Amino acid sequence: MESVAPASVDLHKLSVRRLNHFLHHEIGAASASRVEILNPNGLHNIAVGLDAPVQVDVRGHAGYFLGGMNRRARIVVHGNVGWSVAENMMSGEVRVKGFASQCAGASAHGGLLFIEGSASSRCGISLKGGDIVVGGHVGHMSAFMAQAGRLVVCGDAGAGLGDSLYEAVIYVRGKIHSLGADAREEPMAEEDLATVGQLLGRTGLDWSPREFKRVASAKTLYHWNVDADQEY
Repeated sequence: MESVAPASVDLHKLSVRRLNHFLHHEIGAASASRVEILNPNGLHNIAVGLDAPVQVDVRGHAGYFLGGMNRRARIVVHGNVGWSVAENMMSGEVRVKGFASQCAGASAHGGLLFIEGSASSRCGISLKGGDIVVGGHVGHMSAFMAQAGRLVVCGDAGAGLGDSLYEAVIYVRGKIHSLGADAREEPMAEEDLATVGQLLGRTGLDWSPREFKRVASAKTLYHWNVDADQEY
């Protein structure tokens, strides 16, 4: 990416709608490969639907759906975020230098979401192929119905981790309060150690991959069992 002076957008002076229009349609004409967003002040839907290899720095706390549907952009939030950061992300990277509320990375198909602090409940819900790394803890029902992708948790995990998990894999360094339906702890293979090491390396974290536990699906929910008498 060519290095040029960053464009600066002050959300005290410009609406989020106008900001996103600039990011979608005008950034190329402005010859900027980097945009700095000032005074986000908890506003929602900042930098959604981006489809360009642009660097976006959000200087402060943001609200819901920041970086949703991201494709190719690298977004760094110098603060905390609300619900559903990087929801339905396709590629690129979203990095939160603070904490995240519920449903972080929901339905992400690709890309990397890195939360340096902790994430609230349902982190990685319905994950569809993206990678999520959380430097702290995650709340209850994280990776609920996660279908593909990886969730790396460097702290503890709340209750119901991986409930109704499909092909996604979870790695947890700390304590697991409880596993959800059909989730089970499995031995770490060499491939898992390499995967965790690669994701930690991308985020700059220096934990040993050997400190992590693997959680995956037992695959008992894949098919209807007429003899189960509704007991799954």
